[in-house]
Amino acid sequence: MATASGNHFEWQLFNGQQWGSILNDFVIEAHYCQPGANGITINLSMGPVYIDFDEMTVDGAVVNLGVRRNTLLSPNQKEVMGWYYKDNHRWCEYGSHGSGRRSSSVRSDFIEQQYNRNPRGSVQFTVGSMTYKVDFTAMTQTNLSTYMLRKVRRRPKFNEVVTTNSSNQNSLPLLASPSANPSNSSSHYIWEFMGDEGIWTEYQKPGCSLDSAEIERLYQLNPQSQVSFTVRRFSYTLDFTGMYQVNNKYGTRRAIRRTASEIQPTNSTSSQARWQFKDMDGQWNDYIKGGSWGCCSVSSQDIEAQYQQDSSGIMSFRAGRFSYELDFSDMTQTNLSTNTTRSVRRL
Repeated sequence: MATASGNHFEWQLFNGQQWGSILNDFVIEAHYCQPGANGITINLSMGPVYIDFDEMTVDGAVVNLGVRRNTLLSPNQKEVMGWYYKDNHRWCEYGSHGSGRRSSSVRSDFIEQQYNRNPRGSVQFTVGSMTYKVDFTAMTQTNLSTYMLRKVRRRPKFNEVVTTNSSNQNSLPLLASPSANPSNSSSHYIWEFMGDEGIWTEYQKPGCSLDSAEIERLYQLNPQSQVSFTVRRFSYTLDFTGMYQVNNKYGTRRAIRRTASEIQPTNSTSSQARWQFKDMDGQWNDYIKGGSWGCCSVSSQDIEAQYQQDSSGIMSFRAGRFSYELDFSDMTQTNLSTNTTRSVRRL
């Protein structure tokens, strides 16, 4: 079961009389799935309001609003949940390395299993010689030797749902996964990750150490392998079987996909100007035109053509379910629904 938009989740607001769906709620979902996100500000017709993810409350221009997140899943489906603790400087997923470079003896899936058995209970585990207790009611982690207390969060992995088959074997990801026998055709494939605001973003050099062509070559060699790559100072692991990428430092996961492109790759020696926007992580991304959901309605070539006609004008375009304005004078793009402004550059 899913919403009309195909999502397995739905964010709603309560106005004191009835619950109503929130437009473009996948933006809220994308932020909610980040363990370090405390909340998000959204713009309503009555004014801006702030949704607190931990308390699930609403503050702002409109009073007495309620908020909730519904999951719309079949009986044999469940979300993939991540469990995180607040280290000295960042949120770390259980099972990953913290600032002390030691990983805990439990992972998110084990804690989730214990939580589902008793959401008001607790679980204990060890790291080195220390024993810790995670309290599901207080959402805290306590060192039972020093009594140091840390915050804990439980957040879903963005767009990750698993289903269990009738023979009760391992859960199978519902994310788009590669075929067991990769095609030997000469088709051009594009590899993308789920970026900010629900936009599929292609792997491209020089920002990333790998591009679509190189990832496809490695995939053809072994479609069940894992590949390491870097983006600026961060290192990542790309898992072909699970179709996700993991930030090796923070444990953050993003969905990835492999799609056949009807458009042949552009000539890298082309002298055409290149237009990029800066995402939430400070990474520059190319404008990539495509017809599927999550793609942009304009390419660098389209933007350059408009820029040549009026270098101080404004250009409108769409990406996913959002409308944007690109201001050539300020070199910014603005999301007309959220009023989020991002830097733009021309190379």
